[in-house]
Amino acid sequence: MSEALTTISDAATAEGQRPVKGRRSRYLVLSLFVLVLDQWSKWLVEMKLAERGSIEVIPNLLDFTYVKNTGVAFGLFAAHGDGTGKWILTGLGLAALLFVGYYFKAVPLGDRPLLVALALVLGGAVGNLLDRALSGAVTDFVDFYFGTYHWHTFNVADSAISIGIAVMVLATFRKSPEGASPRAS
Repeated sequence: MSEALTTISDAATAEGQRPVKGRRSRYLVLSLFVLVLDQWSKWLVEMKLAERGSIEVIPNLLDFTYVKNTGVAFGLFAAHGDGTGKWILTGLGLAALLFVGYYFKAVPLGDRPLLVALALVLGGAVGNLLDRALSGAVTDFVDFYFGTYHWHTFNVADSAISIGIAVMVLATFRKSPEGASPRAS
């Protein structure tokens, strides 16, 4: 078995291609970048702002406001009390993370947009899951608003997840790339 993998790797290298084994790693580097940027930005906000503290970044459009979110996206299902909600949401986040990881591994290597999208979702999911598991809440701080209308406060991980999902949706409307298996209609 090992000889067969070595032969396949050698053949790919001889044809000027990189061995298939290491090609997913560049997408995992993107996930790691999202995770590091997310955790660093949350740490910075926690160090520089008091909870509920705010810094105006762009007048009448964007503030950095430190909020602890005990719920899921946009504060839905916020946990108030005994900690059971924390563990349920952590479990659901872990299940979603496992699904994304499995899907990431199953996507053909030729489907770059979908791999980038899944890498963004993976990095963001790990960032928020880490917060929830360690402190029971996710640090949010990006506060967009227009007049009196405020979008729900979010963070880098939420942004990566949202962009990743948008790219996945767009990817479903394009042709399958060469070398990738066709998508089911």
